[in-house]
Amino acid sequence: MRSRYSAFVVGDEDYLLRSWDPATRPRRVGLDPDTEWTGLEILRTNEGTPFHKEGAVEFRARYREEGQDGELCEYSRFRRHEGEWVYLDAVVG
Repeated sequence: MRSRYSAFVVGDEDYLLRSWDPATRPRRVGLDPDTEWTGLEILRTNEGTPFHKEGAVEFRARYREEGQDGELCEYSRFRRHEGEWVYLDAVVG
């Protein structure tokens, strides 16, 4: 989760796509270069240890866009694909 947030911060669309499950991966992410990501808070995790095949992270990410502060709250699901953790999908709250 933290590596994907960092990729949003620096605008690394290639990493975001590589770390996305092939079953749900879009053709492109469409990052907005005017969005400034300003903080990440992990609220809770569920499974996702080396012994699990799936896991989830609930987080709050703060951003600034067009002079306004905002936040994205999401419950993201991850799974192992070819030995690596990949983003599967999310429930946005």
